[in-house]
Amino acid sequence: MKKKQFKTESQKLLDMMINSIYTHKEIFLRELISNASDALDKLHFRSLTDSEVAIGRSDYAINIKVDKEARTLTVSDNGCGMSREELESNLGTIAKSGSFEFKRDNEQGEDIDVIGQFGVGFYSAFMVADKITVRSRVYGEDIAYEWESEGADGYTVTECDKPTFGTEILLRIKADTEDEKYSEFLEEYRIRSLVKKYSDYIRYPIKMEVTKSRKKEGSENEYESYRETETLNSMVPLWKRTASEVTKEEYNAFYTEKFYDYEPPLCTVTQKSEGTVTYNALMFVPSHAPFNYYTKDYERGLELYSSGVLIMERCADLLPEYFGFVRGVVDSADLSLNISREMLQHDRQLGVMAKAIEKKIKQELSKLMNSEREKYERFFDAFGIQLKYGIYSDYGMHKDTLVDLILFHSSKENKYVSLKEYTDAMTETQKYIYYATGESAAKIEMLPQLEAMKARGYEVLYLTDDVDEFTLKVIGKYSDKEFKNITSEAEDLATDDAKESVKRENEDSKEMLELMKEAIGKVSEVRFTASLVKHPVCLSSKGELSVGMEKVLSKMPGADEGAPKAEVALEINSSHPISNTLKALYETDREKLKKYAKILYSVASMISGVSVDNPLELCELVSELMI
Repeated sequence: MKKKQFKTESQKLLDMMINSIYTHKEIFLRELISNASDALDKLHFRSLTDSEVAIGRSDYAINIKVDKEARTLTVSDNGCGMSREELESNLGTIAKSGSFEFKRDNEQGEDIDVIGQFGVGFYSAFMVADKITVRSRVYGEDIAYEWESEGADGYTVTECDKPTFGTEILLRIKADTEDEKYSEFLEEYRIRSLVKKYSDYIRYPIKMEVTKSRKKEGSENEYESYRETETLNSMVPLWKRTASEVTKEEYNAFYTEKFYDYEPPLCTVTQKSEGTVTYNALMFVPSHAPFNYYTKDYERGLELYSSGVLIMERCADLLPEYFGFVRGVVDSADLSLNISREMLQHDRQLGVMAKAIEKKIKQELSKLMNSEREKYERFFDAFGIQLKYGIYSDYGMHKDTLVDLILFHSSKENKYVSLKEYTDAMTETQKYIYYATGESAAKIEMLPQLEAMKARGYEVLYLTDDVDEFTLKVIGKYSDKEFKNITSEAEDLATDDAKESVKRENEDSKEMLELMKEAIGKVSEVRFTASLVKHPVCLSSKGELSVGMEKVLSKMPGADEGAPKAEVALEINSSHPISNTLKALYETDREKLKKYAKILYSVASMISGVSVDNPLELCELVSELMI
């Protein structure tokens, strides 16, 4: 029989289908199953208005059959079927969609959530098959037709024998090559995994006869194989069920199985939206960070489904980076997909969904913080640094979204507090939100300035992550209160009388302090202070760049000697005996005073968490003074 030609520039377009439009060959099975689901939907829709259609929804099914010897894979359904004209029209014209026309012509109908849009999915099968045979019989008709093609050369349509209505698509799988192993699509485990991955939530059962084993009767150790028809998909997505009908155990089981986690999630977030964009979302906040979460290898994003069919495994556009720890699925029939259904068009629909999802996640995290604090603190231990980076990034664009979700350890009982909790506990006379930086809470506790703050009853936030101080700089103010580093020279907590006294002392000792500054060579000033309690000395910073920020910047790639330096001063406790010793040395032994100055600077640096540039010199100075 003479072949008919496709009603397009066949060779060029079909080559594009096979080699360019689809990035993964495995997609073909998803497309064929989706087309079968559409055929079942159409027959079901017809049954709602045509009493002669005597088939119940429970009888609908999609069947897959594998024949390794013949190298064939068959996908069949008992749906509406196609007439000769429809085979010619739908399969003879590439990119003509019968599903799209059906949906368009029945816009006012119900239950017509068909998947097909573009009419190209069927041709993806040519990626793995060198010959495709389609046998179809319309429901209620006696005659069946066969469409057959080996590719762009054309196709034939003939009458055939088909005892039942519906459509059967038989693929002759290509022979293996050095680069491609097409035989994988004849393996039961591979078919099972593809159905689970892409079509698990197709609303009709997808059945396949599979090989199983069992103990031989009367034997303890011998097994025999047998064949059994198995339903491969779960059909009803958990996210489409009413939340009140789903147990916590079901949600946890779904999460651990779906996302390969060994622990249940910290909390579950459900969302159903109807209106501008209709979608269902089921999301989870993990109880711990994945091993690669803080690496460039981690891929954020939600699984994206269109009417129960997986479109993208990681849709990053649905999650802002600072909420990248959230795992879950989003299902919508309103998505604008590209021609291969593998990717989204970036349009308003996606933006609307992303905004709503972001808002929902924030609401749930706020709720968790207020109602289940222990859980929230576990979450913050795992992902808090990500929220802080979210505030710092993009020039602080997201600070209003995230500022009330961040926590810091506090000097009061060394527990977590939010900025709101801190400001709510402030006295009316307190001007600033005080903080201190360090590698750990234990090291911050050693700061001489912290002793002074505690003595005066002030609460101090402990900033132990590299990003912390930069985050506070971006926030700027909270509840009209500015942030103040307790190691800043601008913060002097002494009484007015003490300030006046130490001012006179600095003026009287001006030459001595200048000599000490020159001996150290790394400070902008040496001065007496009345702010310390018991500690003899401390370092304080001037300007916007603190000692802690200098340490962070110095660790940046390529910083080397070019990293900016904090302007620091050495402060001496005016009420400590060391101050009298220094004044006496200035009168009797100025060389020894210079050595004392270097030792005091090194000690103050170590207490502040700054490494000593020349530890050997420090050791020699201490040893010399001990002799």
